[in-house]
Amino acid sequence: MINLNLQVRRAVKEDHRQIASLIFHETNTHRHLDWRSALDWIGSQNYWVLDDNGMVTAAFACPEDPPGVAWVRLFTHQSHLPGPEAWSAIWESARAEIHHTSPLVKVAAIAVKQWFQEILLSNGFNLQQDIVLLNRPSGRAMSPFLPHGLHIRAMASADLPVVTELDKSAFGPFWHNTEDSLLRAYSQAIHATIAENESGVVGYQISTGNPFGVHLARLGVRPDAQGRGVGSALVGDLIRQTSHHSTRGVTVNTQSDNQVSLTLYQKMGFVRTGEKFPVFVYEGGYDPD
Repeated sequence: MINLNLQVRRAVKEDHRQIASLIFHETNTHRHLDWRSALDWIGSQNYWVLDDNGMVTAAFACPEDPPGVAWVRLFTHQSHLPGPEAWSAIWESARAEIHHTSPLVKVAAIAVKQWFQEILLSNGFNLQQDIVLLNRPSGRAMSPFLPHGLHIRAMASADLPVVTELDKSAFGPFWHNTEDSLLRAYSQAIHATIAENESGVVGYQISTGNPFGVHLARLGVRPDAQGRGVGSALVGDLIRQTSHHSTRGVTVNTQSDNQVSLTLYQKMGFVRTGEKFPVFVYEGGYDPD
């Protein structure tokens, strides 16, 4: 059994080295697919550690970003601690504080590892949907396509406030990114573009690179411009402009129930890889009684 005298407290900057050691040396680690390192969130709201006389034995972080959604960005623990008990020790304190501060907040996690999925399911989290991965193999030509009146140009940092508003309207409260997240995505991009017409910015995409290919990290189209070829134009331009970088093609993730996105990507030559990442959500709130 876990030592009941262990203290749950908020993480502080002095914990950086010990948390880093847990992340990089323990296999019992869940990390969110994020633009920021889990270590970058230390000091933010909703970041706790399990302290054993000055030794950090577990860490848990779910900062509320965007507002209303607290993504589990880190859960890690020393291997000698049973995972379910290490989680319970932190979670009982954490969820009380989370829902005292933000009663309606959703705590969510993209859980790739089976052991973490089992912990979530046994603690009141429900499977909401899956994230699926698609790939468009390299070597396939892409004919130019640009709807009348639409112009595609490189994204600039000055576009980010408008892109942030577009992102929120396109993705809604659960999946949208804050301006800080989009800034970080933009700073890591190898290709980021804007689609605009006479009404202004109607779409954008941000893509990252790796040694094997290109990943379409974010594609957003203003709701009143959807169904007019904006997404196809942005994706087609991306494929043509990055063909030299894509030895294995272009990949993209989308929600399993997002039929509009799936139809677009499949029309553009993407196929499912078979990989999927389940999304779990906790909406139970906290009742101290």
